Amino acid sequence: MNETIDRRDFLKLAGLGGVVFASGLAGYANSARAAADDFYFVQLSDSHWGFEGPPNPDAKGTLKKAVAAVNALAEPPDFIVFTGDLTHITEDARERRKRLSEFKDIVGELKVKNVRFMPGEHDASLDQGKAFQEIFGATHYTFDHKGVHFIALDNVSDPRAFVGDEQLQWLSADLEKLPKDANIVVFTHRPLFDLYPQWDWATRDGAKTIDLLLPHANVTVFYGHIHQENHHMTGHIAHHSAKSLMFPLPAPGSQPKRDPVPWDPAHPYQGLGFRDVEAEVAKNEFAIVELPVQKG
Repeated sequence: MNETIDRRDFLKLAGLGGVVFASGLAGYANSARAAADDFYFVQLSDSHWGFEGPPNPDAKGTLKKAVAAVNALAEPPDFIVFTGDLTHITEDARERRKRLSEFKDIVGELKVKNVRFMPGEHDASLDQGKAFQEIFGATHYTFDHKGVHFIALDNVSDPRAFVGDEQLQWLSADLEKLPKDANIVVFTHRPLFDLYPQWDWATRDGAKTIDLLLPHANVTVFYGHIHQENHHMTGHIAHHSAKSLMFPLPAPGSQPKRDPVPWDPAHPYQGLGFRDVEAEVAKNEFAIVELPVQKG
């Protein structure tokens, strides 16, 4: 009997949940450009540092608990990405910078130092990303890791929820350099498709963005913004939203208003969490394991 157990199986046995999606890596193992190694990264989103309110009586604690949880992972991820709304919105420019700096100090405690940041509309929409750029750098960029091309898109700095023509031209030029079977992962904050525009769960020119991506066979999108796990397909492109670290939101259109799900004292931190995303070369798939924020 084989008694070895991989990290994903361990997480499932520990009761942390998990679900596997075969998305974005078709042909990955056979590609001459792909590295031979499996790897995994951690996605966190919507920490809303600076928020105060009844949906989370531990508003100053959940981000720190998430940092501690990531640091406690038995095997460190290759990198970590925060997909927006690092801080809660404020019209006070000085307070905005203060919150962004405090957030940076807190996540500076992460043991893994390869950390990528993206803005959400709470961070960037009131000043077109100026404060974010001062503290974290570019709002959109690319990087490559073990045969996968990663693209971070900014669909929040324009308060009208546009990617914008300039960035679309930049994306088109970047994609033109890649073969059609390239392995591509896109990070955004808002969904690129019309999930529920009535609640601002859409990108005005998201269809144009998806049209640029569709000619590529292996594309997967990870995003935040909606404060819940959601999985959607546009053609062959899979879109996976992440939970929030501050408060969950209701399912799209399930109630008249987009009010946060109330805090349940009997089940604290319910609906909050982050995810482990593993690129499994031999199986040509992403394994997505949802991890909770836990009392501690």
